[in-house]
Amino acid sequence: MSIAVLNDEMYMRLALDMASKAQGQTDINPVVGCVVVKDGRIVGLGAHLRRGEGHAEVHALGMAGDQAEGATVYVTLEPCSHHGRTPPCCDRLIAAKAARVVVACTDPNPQVAGRGIAKLQQAGIEVEVGILGEESTRMNEMFNKYIVTRLPFVTMKSAMTLDGKLAAKTGDSRYVSGAKARELTHTLRHRHMGIMVGVDTALADDPELTTRLTVPAVHPVRIIVDSTLRLPVGARAVQDRSSRVIVLTTEGADPIKEAALAEAGVEVIRCGGGSRVDLKLAMRKLGELEIGSILLEGGGKLNGAMLELGLIDKLLLFIAPKLIGGSAAPAVFQFEGFDKMSEAIRLEEMAVERVGDDVLISGYLRNLNEGSAE
Repeated sequence: MSIAVLNDEMYMRLALDMASKAQGQTDINPVVGCVVVKDGRIVGLGAHLRRGEGHAEVHALGMAGDQAEGATVYVTLEPCSHHGRTPPCCDRLIAAKAARVVVACTDPNPQVAGRGIAKLQQAGIEVEVGILGEESTRMNEMFNKYIVTRLPFVTMKSAMTLDGKLAAKTGDSRYVSGAKARELTHTLRHRHMGIMVGVDTALADDPELTTRLTVPAVHPVRIIVDSTLRLPVGARAVQDRSSRVIVLTTEGADPIKEAALAEAGVEVIRCGGGSRVDLKLAMRKLGELEIGSILLEGGGKLNGAMLELGLIDKLLLFIAPKLIGGSAAPAVFQFEGFDKMSEAIRLEEMAVERVGDDVLISGYLRNLNEGSAE
């Protein structure tokens, strides 16, 4: 039996745990948890649950009531100081007469960015910053990128055999990974605002691209890259109305096909006048639609194009204990490639874990995408 030491870190870890449970529910907003402690007792708990509704501090202070006066408040992200869809949390903390506020990390939002902390200090409240700050920053990595760049955070997820194949030479891919890996994939869909595939994947598998778990979950916006509008109106993703469907295409795509898809409820967005979708432009347009995070589940061509352009932030690669062979079997990434091994793309902060019978390798590609989509 492990016993947590009673200190600032323990209370902040509780706040982080509450925040983590709301991942996927807050749209482009960050996930935030808050704990109010008075005279050694927890008197208030709260988490931000939905964009436009009360922030974590509001829920926790509401539970604490009069006991918030003189209390210590633990919050995983700097309290907001501006009027958005809800009033500033700083004002609530000041009005509640909290004595001390412990903040995990500052808010990268230019509208906050230290102003919340300064406002609390000016009101005479003691503020401490940095308790479990790295964990809080990582938890909100999607929000952190979007709020600064207005570009979606892209997580590429794929599953391959030991010999690097996405499918057999016949195109059959059901299933490369095991049941536990597929269940985790649906959790990832819940946590991202959008899911993106290429039209070849949509035609080959006819997926709904929804979140299928044993409990209700949030469905992502379905995004299909289709340069010539080959997606049929009868596709399952089009006919299923559980969430929006966006098709990214080119300026030269057939307007008659566009009209048919629009009639079926599909949003068609033209991105570039070339033969292929301008993916950098597409990311900017998706960001303008406030799609702050995307789970890329593409085939080799789309994965390769996104990789070459530096548009992938994070990689999640499931490796199944299988060998399929075949020179025609598709690979995870299909692009021209580099001439020298020294030029190879490397993962940063790589982690390896077991998921059922599969191995999951994860990491970041920040060395490629700093300043991407400019």
